[in-house]
Amino acid sequence: MNTEIAGIIAMFVITLLLAIPLGKYIARVFGGEKTFLDPVFNPVEKFFFKASRIDVTREMNWKQHLYALLSINFVWFFLSFFILTNQGWLPLNPDGNPSMSPDLAFNTAISFIVNCNLQHYSGETGVSYLGQLIGLMYLHFVSAATGMAACAVLFNAMRERQTSQLGNFYNYFLKSCTRILLPLSIVLATFLAFKGVPMTFEGKDTITTLQGDTVKVSRGPAAAFVAIKHLGTNGGGFFGANSAHPLENPDYSTNMAEMIAQMIIPFAMIFALGYFLRRKKMAWAIFGVMTAGFLLLAVPTVIFEMNGNPAIEKMGIAQHAGSMEGKETRFGAAASGYWSIATTVISTGSVNSMHDSSMPISGAMQLLAMMINAFYGGCGVGILNYYVFIILAVFISGLMVGRTPEFLGKKVEAREVKIAAVIAILHPLLILAGTALASYFAAGDTPMGWWFNGNATGWLNNPGYHGFSEMLYEYTSSSANNGSGFEGLGDNNPFWNITTGIVLLLSRYLPIIGPLAIAGLLADKKYIPESAGTLKTDSSTFSIMVFAVIFIITALSFFPALALGPFAEYFTMF
Repeated sequence: MNTEIAGIIAMFVITLLLAIPLGKYIARVFGGEKTFLDPVFNPVEKFFFKASRIDVTREMNWKQHLYALLSINFVWFFLSFFILTNQGWLPLNPDGNPSMSPDLAFNTAISFIVNCNLQHYSGETGVSYLGQLIGLMYLHFVSAATGMAACAVLFNAMRERQTSQLGNFYNYFLKSCTRILLPLSIVLATFLAFKGVPMTFEGKDTITTLQGDTVKVSRGPAAAFVAIKHLGTNGGGFFGANSAHPLENPDYSTNMAEMIAQMIIPFAMIFALGYFLRRKKMAWAIFGVMTAGFLLLAVPTVIFEMNGNPAIEKMGIAQHAGSMEGKETRFGAAASGYWSIATTVISTGSVNSMHDSSMPISGAMQLLAMMINAFYGGCGVGILNYYVFIILAVFISGLMVGRTPEFLGKKVEAREVKIAAVIAILHPLLILAGTALASYFAAGDTPMGWWFNGNATGWLNNPGYHGFSEMLYEYTSSSANNGSGFEGLGDNNPFWNITTGIVLLLSRYLPIIGPLAIAGLLADKKYIPESAGTLKTDSSTFSIMVFAVIFIITALSFFPALALGPFAEYFTMF
């Protein structure tokens, strides 16, 4: 077997083997059961709750959960926005990086709060150490914990036979930070520091290269930042090149560790659902659908990246290492292609190669991973997105067999289906409307384009199909809370900062509000015991139905746009 392929398989298998016991542990944490970390974190959590005067024994309904979630996120936005717009004069800025402009700070603060980390700046020159740690890395923890806490509310709603009380948001939120994210981050950060990822508050270092040139190399507290950026499926890079940078990702072992880190919690949350509900078969059914979708995206990408560029082949130039433009030789084409799909499926958005240099079909697979936005997904929110498709599949299946749609003993009625349909439609609406608007401005010097950017055509370094793909990718990444990009796009200007910021807000909170509203409404309904006529939602038949619903909605929504971008670009290569 090709050693590059063996490395990919090893990464996936190790992640799966670690995710199963982690999922069981997460279920125990959210279920309030005893864990081996209780002696360490019980006193810490009691201190925080006492200091903040939060009564964690007071349970909340779904509306109260959403109020707590949205209000605390609102506070974090202003904290981050203040630091980023004032970091030039604040401490921990040894390199003298300037404060951000209001529109860039607006975009960056929103992006990190919503777990997207869309970066319209370069970390070495755009953010101080205070900005990296308090303005951004702090948000790595709390944004991931927000998604996990919302997922815990969903777990509760699915487990209870009839209730309006679904636990305490602040309890789930803090435990997600202390019991799950923090311990794993300490382990990974320690490993990365020993492998050479810097962890210092010193400024740039002066290095003499083998050629005798003197260069300034940025440093900083990167090991801690990189650990939580992957474990929290955040993805924002400490350095501009993200995990392609040798000080973020020095070698193949760190590449494997970071790859496993960004996939392990999304995997584990699926198994946590099975343990929490005591429905392991359902968890494996969900994991099977997600894995099938993941492989359908990852396999073509790896093949196309390993085969190389056909335009270069036509020139008689052999590409034994595959398509290596925009990739690091220490990782290779296969691992880079695998990472590109994992990071877009998981919604991490970190990169170890430049997606803008990928083969067109690979770019299409990366776009599809974010357009579907329901295979594994980010910390917690992957389950929430998939839940919407479950509700739609239950409704459609009920209509097909002439029975009242039911899910886990609760009737799925018009109100729940309407909410699910709106959430399913919102994602393509934000992507396609944003891309259409940007395409209009980029097509000529419109008055609005001049007001936003001076000359809108300056956005694109690549004309034609690839330029369209760059704009499509930016809004797709924003709506999927991903953060990766086709970086041929000039996106640090008011137009892109403001419009993607709005997309980020809508695409983060509405897809959380919708599933929690559905779950809360269903939890409050009378429980109906299963009978011979009950639709089995953990069966292979229903799994195929869910997959079909996902495929049909994605195809109808996005294939025309993909045909105008990466698919058209692919055929021009011949």
